[in-house]
Amino acid sequence: MQLVVYILVYPLLWLISRLPFKVIYFISDGVYVLLYKIIGYRKKVVRNNLALVFPEKSESERLLIEKKFYHHLCDMFLEMAKTLGITNKQMKKRYVFTNVEVFQKLENEGKNIMIIMPHYASWEWVFSLNSMVKSKAYAIYQPIQNKYFDKLVRDIRSKYGTTLIKTFESRKIIADAKERDELITVGIISDQSPMLQRARHWANFMDVLVPIHVGAEELCKSHDMIPVYLKVNKVGRGFYEASFKILAENPNEVENYKISEAFMRETEKAIREAPEYYFWTHKRWKHMGKAPKEFQKEPAKAGNS
Repeated sequence: MQLVVYILVYPLLWLISRLPFKVIYFISDGVYVLLYKIIGYRKKVVRNNLALVFPEKSESERLLIEKKFYHHLCDMFLEMAKTLGITNKQMKKRYVFTNVEVFQKLENEGKNIMIIMPHYASWEWVFSLNSMVKSKAYAIYQPIQNKYFDKLVRDIRSKYGTTLIKTFESRKIIADAKERDELITVGIISDQSPMLQRARHWANFMDVLVPIHVGAEELCKSHDMIPVYLKVNKVGRGFYEASFKILAENPNEVENYKISEAFMRETEKAIREAPEYYFWTHKRWKHMGKAPKEFQKEPAKAGNS
């Protein structure tokens, strides 16, 4: 069945990848009507998330964010398909790294780098960075259940030379690369909600006390990697600007979990600036109110403790 679904869907994705952007966004507007107005994909989750983190906003204000988010979601999905056929010239024009010199300076100093980013704006096109740097690029990802689509996603994301590695194998692969004295960059999206039984640290995120992922920080400390936050701004339909911010020059000198918390603070800033570009369909706050007693000293949003 997995193969059948892939055979049916892949030709459509390939066709989209060959279309001009104007046509792609015309299609996206149609997909928006289907996804949001007819199917109502995860609409309840989105509304609950927005009501939770933006109680100060009116219902009409949150509804506007919701509609903008679904428009962006449709655009981003089609942009991912377009990656199959996008040219290097188009990519450089549409996904601009505004301060790549920050990254290159770390490389020139022989530093290994951990790029940490949230599900915000566009994370699919960040792989184009690999054409501008000299380090070996790895990206940690969660495999898709359909093995054929999983291979497709890996092919798309490795278009510029990035090697995708599964979460459970990341520590060994990074350690092996260090053993070979290989200059590396590792990318990870780190704003998901961790499994409750594996949560090691809780912190406020958008004023709600939740468990947070700390794996990126632990990798930085154990392998002497510089944690760098990638902030992505959507400046127009299909146009993005990405900038680097170093979270810690010497990660092993930073108190445990403070790098992870710094990442969450940067993510909060981006969300508050333009909330429609965050991935609101995730059940990011599903474990609120379940924090161990030692963490409950941190003030949670009223009604959620």
